[in-house]
Amino acid sequence: MNKIILDKQPQLIELCKQFHAQRLEVFGSVTRDDFDPEKSDLDFLVVFEEMAPGEHADSYFGLLSELEALFDRNIDLVELKAITNPYFLEAVEESRVNLYAA
Repeated sequence: MNKIILDKQPQLIELCKQFHAQRLEVFGSVTRDDFDPEKSDLDFLVVFEEMAPGEHADSYFGLLSELEALFDRNIDLVELKAITNPYFLEAVEESRVNLYAA
């Protein structure tokens, strides 16, 4: 696991609890050797608890905002249930690493 993620593990756990995430994972370049600490964004995969649509939107955008502030870089926050492209899902599956599970 990349040091940039490991150093923030306690804060990530708190954010997951605060924003009702059941699971949080990273995928993409941060899990591989081609990650550039100066330029690369971070790709997160999230599964939220069941909640009303308004609460869901608040949790999604709240978590996204807090992740961007925590890491001071662009964040791609993808919901697992929103992935419909089988090729993208396959690419995610190849590199995903669990960070939090409720």
